[in-house]
Amino acid sequence: MGSYILAIAIGYLLGNFTASYFVGKKMKNIDIREHGSGNAGATNTYRMLGLKAGIIVFVCDVVKGIAAALIGRWMTGTLLGGLLAGMGAVLGHDWPAVLKFRGGKGIATSFGLMIVLFPAISGILFVFGVGVVLLTRYVSLASISAAVLFPAMLAIFGQDREIILIGVLLSAIAVLRHRTNIAKLLKGEENRIRFGKK
Repeated sequence: MGSYILAIAIGYLLGNFTASYFVGKKMKNIDIREHGSGNAGATNTYRMLGLKAGIIVFVCDVVKGIAAALIGRWMTGTLLGGLLAGMGAVLGHDWPAVLKFRGGKGIATSFGLMIVLFPAISGILFVFGVGVVLLTRYVSLASISAAVLFPAMLAIFGQDREIILIGVLLSAIAVLRHRTNIAKLLKGEENRIRFGKK
């Protein structure tokens, strides 16, 4: 049990590294959380600082999930340990103690843990998410939809009950973090992404 708790804690610490904050400070000397949607994630960084910055943040956020999942699985020797550590990274990304608990929404970090632990599911959800973005130009809709599908995919792929339960929890966290986006989508006020434009 102790190794699982430690894995979650290490994951949380990794999640506290908020790439968008540092990229914003480096490129424009701004706190990205005070601009655009106020979200410390890749999409808001792209909108405010351009494609290069958005890619850097996305990759860094994915790597957090990858690193946490690898460490958790190594520490515990189990898929469950990797998933719990990855969830810790998502929690650290969403509510980073070093930034007064104002972070992002955890989608890229969640994707990182999926790459390591559930590669087939990560590929399916990535293609699905890209398709939703291309069809609707709503990144939030793609993120929410993929998050909701994640535990269903775990069940389809025959994962154990505790794995599916954590998948449901990760899905709930993602929906919670997107509650403002959901309200805007329902009102038709959500921002669409503009490809190729800063």
